[in-house]
Amino acid sequence: MKKIFLIISMSFLLAVNAQETVLPTKPHIGVSYIKNATIHLGNGKVLENGTIKIKDGKIEEVGTNIVVPAGADVTDATGKQVYPGLILATSSLGLGEVNAVRATQDVREIGDMNPNVRALVAYNTDSKVINTLRSNGILLANIVPQGSFVAGSSSVVQLDAWNWEDAAYKTDEGIHVYLPLLMARPGGRGGGGRGGGPQQPPTDPVKEGLAKLEDLKSFFKEAKAYFNESTHEETNLKFEAVKGLFNKSQKLYMHGNTVKQILAALDFVKEFGLDMVIVGGSESYQVADLLKQHNVSVILSQPHSLPTTTDNDVDQPYKTAAALQKAGVLFAISDEDGQTRGRNLPFNAGTAAAYGLTKEEALAAITLNAAKIMGVADKTGSIEVGKDANIIVSDGDILDMRTSNVTDAFIQGRKIDLTDKHKLLNDRYNQKYDLKKKGF
Repeated sequence: MKKIFLIISMSFLLAVNAQETVLPTKPHIGVSYIKNATIHLGNGKVLENGTIKIKDGKIEEVGTNIVVPAGADVTDATGKQVYPGLILATSSLGLGEVNAVRATQDVREIGDMNPNVRALVAYNTDSKVINTLRSNGILLANIVPQGSFVAGSSSVVQLDAWNWEDAAYKTDEGIHVYLPLLMARPGGRGGGGRGGGPQQPPTDPVKEGLAKLEDLKSFFKEAKAYFNESTHEETNLKFEAVKGLFNKSQKLYMHGNTVKQILAALDFVKEFGLDMVIVGGSESYQVADLLKQHNVSVILSQPHSLPTTTDNDVDQPYKTAAALQKAGVLFAISDEDGQTRGRNLPFNAGTAAAYGLTKEEALAAITLNAAKIMGVADKTGSIEVGKDANIIVSDGDILDMRTSNVTDAFIQGRKIDLTDKHKLLNDRYNQKYDLKKKGF
């Protein structure tokens, strides 16, 4: 009987150890240290042979002369590189799992005007994609709704949580607008007729786009008038959703790549004085001085891509970050590739470092700059006293895919499990085909 019980117990333990879902770590209580590390603070400074003291989830000390008491909870990072946790500035993480399976997609609502839609409440903390990002050092993400025009609000989440309430790091921090193209699509036609349907009259995309922008301006004017009222006979949920835009507790994220779209977005800054971020921004380098003048930030959503127009340099997307840095524009780098799902974030920054940025400037573009844009720089984005201990430890350069290997990660001081679906599959097939013995 004892043997049967032992077999059942061992089977249960093996099942637990092999599970795909990694449970969140308990809150960090007490004091712990990371020592003997090369510490990249995220603000441009680097400490050699440094130590970080963490107390109750917060960074209490950072330096080269911190005494570590005997018996302390220590992570020895000798020969390793320590960085702030990386931040994915735009993502549909947790809103969509399998692109081909509609039931797993919750990234958008129907209709054009949905400022009251909240991406956070649809965020799925059980997504198998989340742990693959943590393995590449990404510890926070901005969860963004998609749409055809006004898509709703985004929220910043930390990637070690039981549910969306636990994950929330900053709630409803911005409203997202997907700008009309304001030009005819290459090779596009005006109307239907295909498949035997009725022929549609040609449309003017510029005229239609400008009309949509005028509708948005009218909406903002009505919203301002609504907030100027001392009392309301009825609560307007769409107006209430954008209240933070006018007191600047929210950002207005304008998604667009072309100069035309960016100039159209700047009209909203001039007319309403909004705190704006351009998302996409592949041609932002052409109007960098204007962006700096109006204090508009940029999120370069996909630097690993071809240029927007055929007459641009083929490597222009790699050089745009350096152009914005030179102009003094606050910018972040993201990874919106549907195949990598955000995992290539550090390597996108690494490419920018090969095309004009310094390594520390490139690091800031995926840590401190992103935190500043999303309004969480008081809590994260750099390794500084008083901030949350969102920290990663890597064997090599986190921006170089050849040497990047995250060995430890801490979210608010708690050391998280770096098991993920990819590692489990790797182990599975290594065992099935005995690949390690065969030299693979």
